[in-house]
Order: sequence, then C-alpha cells, then structure tokens
Amino acid sequence: MVTPPRLVLASTSPYRRELLGRLGLAFETAAPEVDESRIPEEFPEALVRRLAEAKARAVAARFPEALIIGSDQVAIVDGMILGKPGTHVAAAAQLHRLSGRRVTFLTGLCLLNANSGRVQLDVIPFHVIFRTLTEDMVENYLRREQPYDCAGSFKSEGLGIALFERLEGDDPTALVGLPLIRLSRMLEAENLPVL
Repeated sequence: MVTPPRLVLASTSPYRRELLGRLGLAFETAAPEVDESRIPEEFPEALVRRLAEAKARAVAARFPEALIIGSDQVAIVDGMILGKPGTHVAAAAQLHRLSGRRVTFLTGLCLLNANSGRVQLDVIPFHVIFRTLTEDMVENYLRREQPYDCAGSFKSEGLGIALFERLEGDDPTALVGLPLIRLSRMLEAENLPVL
C-alpha cells in the first residue's frame, strides 16, 4: 500500500483551513514567512500568482517530501485592489464604495510538490455584485460580523451573503480564498485523489 504524501497548507487563515477540511484529507498548516507587498506596476493576477507560489515555496523547506498548497487573494473594484480594512471606519467606507458595484476576486492557487519540484499554478476569478447598501445596513452588518480582517469588508460564508445581489463564477469557494474545485484537480494530478 502506497502512503499518501503529506499535505501542508501554507497559511494560518482559519477560513482556508476550514475550506480545506471539507475535502476530508489529512493536512497540516504552516505559516509562510512571505513579504506580501505589491511590486510597483504589478497587475493583480501577477500579484496573486506570485504570492501563492512564494507562500508554497516558503513552507517547502520545512516539509521537503510534502505537497504544499499556497494561496493568495485580492479584491478589485474599478481596477483598484481592496485591502483588509482593519478598522470599523475603514470597513464602512469600503462597503459604501462597493454598494451597487461589481467586485472581482482573484485567487492565486499553487500546489507545489516539494519532492519533485513540480508546480501547478492558476488564478481563479469570482465576481460579487453588491446590493445598494444603506447606512443602516452597513452599520448593522459591521456591528454583527466585524469583518475587519477580510478584503472587501465582508464574510461571504457568514452574514455577508446578505450584502449581495448575486454571485458570478465557477467555484464559490474561490470567494473565501481557496478554490476547492481547481485544488481537487491539482491534487489528483499528484496522485492524491479527493474521492
């Protein structure tokens, strides 16, 4: 019997950890020590692709026989990258800016076979169309969920879903930051089938 390879998520995000847990595979997590600063003039797709791979490579040295999953995400509106708000005031401003707008989330996904050096890399888009939000809606939402560590100032897996008019994309898990449909295919290509 062949022992399945060790699987490591290069992230400390509780959201990504919870998503990966849905696949029912044994895995570990490790914090990637990566500078996530944007290179001047770097396009959002290039940024998330570079950071997803950098996170996987940063962890690979500690797990030389493992499959390492790296992921990074940005939210974009009108060509501008939205960061994590950090504060209530910044989150309220961000949500007011998103009111009635279409926001694109790009998730860079990397699966690195630390043993063979093989890299699978992709960028998965997902779009959110926001409802027109009133001041009361924004304040009530922020008081209840406090999504200050989330790009876009919402948690789609929670109450944030009530902020949306509709969702557009192939993989709803991409919105939370770990596209499980694409990841499942990547794992299969490394002889680690989910099913």
